Amino acid sequence: MSMQQNGLTKAQQLAIETLYRAFNERNPDLLDQALVPAWQDTPLGPGQQPGLAGMKPVVEMFGAAFPDVRITILDMFGRDGRAAVRAQITGTHRGAFFGIPASNKPIAIAIHEFHYLDADRITHTWHLEDWFGMLNQIGAWPPVPFITF
Repeated sequence: MSMQQNGLTKAQQLAIETLYRAFNERNPDLLDQALVPAWQDTPLGPGQQPGLAGMKPVVEMFGAAFPDVRITILDMFGRDGRAAVRAQITGTHRGAFFGIPASNKPIAIAIHEFHYLDADRITHTWHLEDWFGMLNQIGAWPPVPFITF
C-alpha cells in the first residue's frame, strides 16, 4: 500500500471514493466495498438505522429524490487512518425528500466529512451538509425579509 500525495493509501482513497460513487451510481451495494458492517455515521439522518445496512436505504431514497445526484470530491487528505473530505452535492429535486414534494429545482450544496478507516474500509464518519442551503434552493424554507439595522 503506497502512500498518495494526500496522505492516504490507494486502498483508503478508493474506499472513500466508493462511498460517494454509491450515490452517483445509485448503487447501494457499492457500500459493501467502502464501509465496515458496524460503520458509525454521525449524525444519523431522520429514520436512518445504524451501520452499513442502515445506509443502503439512504442511497436509494436520495437517488429517488435526486435521480441525477452527483457528489464531487473537491479536496481529500489525511493520515494515520483518518481522512477529511470537502465535496459538493449537485442534482435536481425530482422526487419527495423527507416529505418535501419534488420542486424540479437544481441544488448545489457543500458537504464536509471526516472518516476513520481501518483495514481499508471506513469505520466512522462525521458529516455536515448544507441542508439549510438545499431548502432555500428548492423553495422549501419560508422566505424571511432582509433585516436592516
